[in-house]
Amino acid sequence: QVQLVESGGGLVQPGGSLRLSCTASRSIFEGNNMGWYRQAPGKVREWVATIETGGWTTYVDSVKDRFTISRDSAKNTVALQMNNLKPEDTAVYYCNKEFAKSDDYWGQGTQVTVSS
Repeated sequence: QVQLVESGGGLVQPGGSLRLSCTASRSIFEGNNMGWYRQAPGKVREWVATIETGGWTTYVDSVKDRFTISRDSAKNTVALQMNNLKPEDTAVYYCNKEFAKSDDYWGQGTQVTVSS
């Protein structure tokens, strides 16, 4: 069964932190580089970070040095630690395999709102 379940979002003040978690089905996780994406209101979904199967990570410039992506291959999970959050980080966050397309399967996402 194809499955992606994101959790951990919420409302946080600027400068705060959140840790997102994603549980993926084996068919999506195993053998694939995994990524986090986000979609802000009125904008297209954008890529945020990727972690390769070997652990190499890459980030969009706007989150470098603030976000950290990690994976647990034993549990088929991907996490995103987000520190020093900014209002412009407000979005629905999704995880999926690297280079996932709009017509691929997507989970429901988790809402992150950064506001004072």
